[in-house]
Amino acid sequence: MTTAPTTPTTPAGPELAPLPLAEGAAARATELCLGRSARFDTGTGVLHHVARFAETTPHAPAVIDGDTTLAYPELLSRAALFRAALVSAGCGAGSVVAAVGDRSADTIAAFLALEGLGAVYLPLATDWPAQRVTEVLERSAAGFLLDYSGALGGGETAVKAAAGLGTAIVTAPGPDAAAAPYTCDGRDQSREPRYCIFTSGTTGRPKGAAVEHRGMVNHLWAKVSDLELSAGDRLAFTAPLVFDISIWQMLAPLLVGGAVVVVRQEDLGFPRRVRTVLERTGVTVVELVPTVVGWLVGEAERRAPVVPALRWLISTGEELRPELAARALAALPHVRLLNAYGPTECSDDVTHHEVTAADTTRPRLPVGRPVDNARLYLLVRDEEEGPWRAADRGEAGDLFVGGVVVGLGYVNDPDNNARAFFTDPLDPDSPTGRLYRTGDLARFEDGVVLYLGRVDRQVKVAGVRMELDEIEAVLLRHPAVDRAAVTVPVVDGHPSLAAHYTVREPVTPEELRAHLAGALPEAMVPRRLTELDVLPLTPNGKTDHRALRQLTQDGTSLAEV
Repeated sequence: MTTAPTTPTTPAGPELAPLPLAEGAAARATELCLGRSARFDTGTGVLHHVARFAETTPHAPAVIDGDTTLAYPELLSRAALFRAALVSAGCGAGSVVAAVGDRSADTIAAFLALEGLGAVYLPLATDWPAQRVTEVLERSAAGFLLDYSGALGGGETAVKAAAGLGTAIVTAPGPDAAAAPYTCDGRDQSREPRYCIFTSGTTGRPKGAAVEHRGMVNHLWAKVSDLELSAGDRLAFTAPLVFDISIWQMLAPLLVGGAVVVVRQEDLGFPRRVRTVLERTGVTVVELVPTVVGWLVGEAERRAPVVPALRWLISTGEELRPELAARALAALPHVRLLNAYGPTECSDDVTHHEVTAADTTRPRLPVGRPVDNARLYLLVRDEEEGPWRAADRGEAGDLFVGGVVVGLGYVNDPDNNARAFFTDPLDPDSPTGRLYRTGDLARFEDGVVLYLGRVDRQVKVAGVRMELDEIEAVLLRHPAVDRAAVTVPVVDGHPSLAAHYTVREPVTPEELRAHLAGALPEAMVPRRLTELDVLPLTPNGKTDHRALRQLTQDGTSLAEV
C-alpha cells in the first residue's frame, strides 16, 4: 500500500472546521498579530541544491560522519543508490516510507532520495518497542520500510513488525551497488507532503504530524537567514531522528554548500566527549538539550577556551533556564546563544530569540520573534465552548500559528485534527488556509513572544515531547491498576517522570515498568512508580497533580500537602 497522508492538502480542506470567533475578533487579532515576511523558493527541493554544489564545488564536504567524509558528488551518488533501491521496490510519488537506522550519512542520503521521488519520510526509532512500531506503521498506512541500520543493527524490531503487516521492506544499498546519476526534474514540490513525525497522543496512541515541502523548506531558509549560514559552516547533527529538529540539522547546510557533521549518540553522553567531538570536527553551529548545554558550559568554565570554531549554541527540547543562559554567555563569550520555540505540527521552530545578558535577569527567557512567513496570534476563550476573542495588549492567551509553516495535520486522525487545526479566518492570503492551536499559553511583549507554559498536560522531559495522558492510558491498561496519575516533579534540580497508582490486585513496580516499556519509548517510562491507597483529590473531585508532584519532590505526606 503506497498511501499519502490523508490530511488536508488544499487550503481550507473539508476535514477542517472554521475557528469560532467573537464579533470583531478577527480584525483585532490581525492588528496585534506578530509576523514577518520574506520571499523564499519553497518549491525547489534540497536535492536540487546538492546537485548544484556537486557541480560548482565538487570537493567541498557535504557530510562528515566519523572517519567518512562525503563530498557533494558522493552524497548525490549515494542518494541515487537509495533511489534505485526504492524504485525497484515500487516506491514512487506519494508513497509513505518508514525509515529505520541510526543517525548517519545514510539518513541524509535516504531523505534526499525520498524527496526526489516525491515520497513521504517517516522516521522510526531503533529503540521503539514492537507495539509502538506497529501502531505507527498502521496509522500512517506506510507502504514501505527502508532499513538502513546496517552492520550496527537496531532495525530488527521494525523489520519484524513491518513483515507482520505485509509492508514492503527495502534494504539500504551496499557499498558496491551501482545506479544511474541522479537528475532533478525541476517540478514544483511545494504542496507535496514531505515528512511525518509521530508525537505522543492523549488517548494512549501516538499521532503523526505531516508537514508539507514548502513548510519544511521555509524553515530551512529561515534558519539560514537568522543564523547567517554559509558554505563555511559546519552544523552538528545531534538530534534523535524521531525529533523534528533532526530535519533542519541534516538539511540546512546543504542549501548553502556547508557541511553536516554527524554526532553519534555515544558522543553525547559525556561532557568531555561532547566538547572533543565539536572541537575535532570544527563545528560552528550546534543544537543541544539544556542538560548537555550545561555540560559544555561546565567544560568551558573549567578549561577555557573551548570550541573555538563555534558561532551559535542553540538550546532545544525543554525550557532553557535563565541561570544556565547566564553561565553560557559568560563562559563562551565568542558564541551567540539562541532560544527557539516551535511545534512539530508547524514545520519545527516558529520563533527565534538571541539571548542577551539582560534576558537572563527575567524569570523566563523570551522565545523570540516569528521566523519568516509565520504568523502568531493570541486568542482567549472566556467560556469553555464559547467563541474566541483577541487577547488584549499584555494579556496572556492561547498561541495560534498561521502561515506557510502550518502543517497538513495528523495522519488518519480526524479527532485530533478537529481539536488542533482550523481553517484560518484571520489571514485571507494564507498560503495554506490553516490555523494551528498550539495548546501553549503565551504573552506578547514589544513584538517578542513570552512562553508561559502548557494549557494542557503536554510536556517535554529530557528533550522528549510527550502527553502525560498517554502514559497514564498505558498504565491503566494493566489489569491490576485501578487508578493512575503521572506527574513531572523536579528532583535534584531535574524534571523527571513519576507515576502514582492504586491497584485492584497486587502488582510490583517492576511488573508495571515492564508493561510500560513494552508500549512506550524508554524516555516515557516513569523512573518512579509509587503505589498509594488512594490518589489525592482536589475540592472538585479531580486528581490533585500538584499534591503528587510535591509528594515526590520533597517527601512530605499527603496529609501535609
